[in-house]
Amino acid sequence: MNWLKETFGTDKPIIAMCHMQPMPGDPYYCTEKGMEYVVKATRKELLALQDGGVDAVMFSNEFSLPYLTDVKAITPIAMARVIGELHSVIKIPYGVNVLWDAEKSIDLASATGASFVREIFTGVYASDFGIWNTDCGQTVRHQKEVCAENVKLLFNIIPEAAKYMSDRDIAQIAKTTVFNCRPDALCVSGITAGSETDVQILKIVKEAVPDTVVFANTGVRIHNVKEQLQIADGAVVGTTFKVDGKFENCVDTDRVKEFMDQVHSIRKGQ
Repeated sequence: MNWLKETFGTDKPIIAMCHMQPMPGDPYYCTEKGMEYVVKATRKELLALQDGGVDAVMFSNEFSLPYLTDVKAITPIAMARVIGELHSVIKIPYGVNVLWDAEKSIDLASATGASFVREIFTGVYASDFGIWNTDCGQTVRHQKEVCAENVKLLFNIIPEAAKYMSDRDIAQIAKTTVFNCRPDALCVSGITAGSETDVQILKIVKEAVPDTVVFANTGVRIHNVKEQLQIADGAVVGTTFKVDGKFENCVDTDRVKEFMDQVHSIRKGQ
């Protein structure tokens, strides 16, 4: 648990998603605007989140829909360009997430100096993207091969848009994942980005692995953040910070500030 405060400088950290526009090769990439537009749009999102007072950001190719589980090389290359161009203005801890490819996420973290990665590292799933398999043993060996041993791994054990292909309950999954795979944190999600994390499932996971960091991963909003943080050790927040709270919109700094004011009050026990 010690790494949490060492990395983020606070208890109950809020990791804000910095969603990147579609990349070259993605179905909705805008060839006319090119990569310069992706850089410009990401810069705007990053600065809005930082100005709003979040504790960290996580860069992701959120608009690379529909996602791949074996991502083309151009995607992390393009993401690395964006992060590289913005590096001088990043003032808070940052992580990365190449949706949905664990090894390429780790590659990107190693290349850009990111502190953490969130991905699907374990399990087999029936998903909107087909049968979704993983190989955690190979992934963590790859982590060592690319000199990313210091990158913290946030395991999403309830993936969005997917169902675990076994009848084991979530407490069992949490316990065996921690025992076998040694995650730095577990992330508990709703069914899609912006969907509220079930507080009862969150509680079951935290009680099953009390000595492991557990994040609420989706759907944390100003009306439920107190309840979520009473259980979770922190939260990953994206849609809440957008204009009108809509996934497709850009970040609204005022919404970020209002949310973080609430978080600061929670941390003070108010």
